[in-house]
Amino acid sequence: MANNVTEIIRGVVEELKQIARTESIVGEPITIGNKTLVPIVRITVGFGAGGGEGSDDKSRSGFGGGGGGGAKVEPAAFIVMDDSGISLLPVKPGAIDSLVEAIPALIGKLGKLKTKLSSAKTSESSSESSSESETSQASDADSED
Repeated sequence: MANNVTEIIRGVVEELKQIARTESIVGEPITIGNKTLVPIVRITVGFGAGGGEGSDDKSRSGFGGGGGGGAKVEPAAFIVMDDSGISLLPVKPGAIDSLVEAIPALIGKLGKLKTKLSSAKTSESSSESSSESETSQASDADSED
């Protein structure tokens, strides 16, 4: 059994090593105008494996095992190279997530604002109509005198 679990772990670790190789962490340079950007990513990996062996009353035995792993890749920084030198531009953690999470609230606020503006416009139109009608009635009353 120990050999089988060892093989499972070895296979998972090899796959994770392939994901986390240097080429994955330091990206391909991107040139925009006179600046060259080199993306740097953060990779977090985790894995687990296990196995078990057993037998029944009829002297039959068996082994079961499994393993798995996962990786999270997120931007960490950009190396910026231009005429003035080389600098590091860090990416704030969660900035993109915060922006995406804020979108539904923003849409809700815009919807409320639109409703409020529509209501105000309708009220304004109603008061203009009643003003015109009062003016018209006043003119009629003056002409009757």
